[in-house]
Amino acid sequence: MKKILSIDVGGTFIKYALMTGTRSFKIVAKNKIPTPKKNHEEFLAGLAEIFNAHSDAEGIALSMPGLIDTDKGICISSGALDFNNGHCIAEELEKICGVRVTVENDANCAAIAEVKSGSLVGVKNAFVMVFGTSIGGAFICNGKIYRGSNFCAGEIAPTFQNIGEAADEKNTYHYALSAVKFQERCAKILGRDSKEVTGEMIFDLIEAGNVDMRDELNKFAYGVATKIFNLQMLFDPERFALGGGISSRQSFIDAVQAKLDEISAVSLDYLPRPKIVACKYRNDANLFGALYHYLKK
Repeated sequence: MKKILSIDVGGTFIKYALMTGTRSFKIVAKNKIPTPKKNHEEFLAGLAEIFNAHSDAEGIALSMPGLIDTDKGICISSGALDFNNGHCIAEELEKICGVRVTVENDANCAAIAEVKSGSLVGVKNAFVMVFGTSIGGAFICNGKIYRGSNFCAGEIAPTFQNIGEAADEKNTYHYALSAVKFQERCAKILGRDSKEVTGEMIFDLIEAGNVDMRDELNKFAYGVATKIFNLQMLFDPERFALGGGISSRQSFIDAVQAKLDEISAVSLDYLPRPKIVACKYRNDANLFGALYHYLKK
């Protein structure tokens, strides 16, 4: 029976799970640590510390944000964790831990998991959107990840919202559509520190009838819906899968669907209506996708 350590690097936390199995796998141990943000050496040391606690694993399946050359295991660019830029993460971690390491973009991992055994089984063309510290995107074409010429296909976060505004971070979809930014905006409305307000708290308030939180969700959902509609026109996928912790709340999925219905009602009749589903694996999608990527390599 194989034992693989699957690690998902996020902007706030590094989640990890020890996965065991042969044809099908299950999580036997799971935890998270704050993401080291000082420098590359501290980052690698954090990954090695996770492995040392599970050193019986025969390999490491790594998921992380940014532009990733999966064949060479190189992090070309990693957004806020820019100290990793240009580093061959797979090779460096292999030298430290003494086991085989693979690395894949986090949104691509989520997409791989959903295509392999999740909400996109049997779907040839799909788009996956993952909401977290930022917003990740992945395009599935003919059942496979489409990476593009520079490994950046599907990258939603750095794209701009409004052509009449400055080309800075506040005009990007990273700023507008990340779950963290949504949480921060809700905290401001509630008059509380964003560290005190969780996504669960916000959705509990929404489902209890809080009008202010419902209004903010509708604004957020409209931004998501407009992006989905535009992506439908560009890539024409059969289905969109929405992931991240926020996707576990049906009120989020319902809000996005309602805004898509509004947009579709005023669009040209012959245009396709986007179809959305929640990712089956929710917050674990990246962990399972990284594992599937490891097993395939």
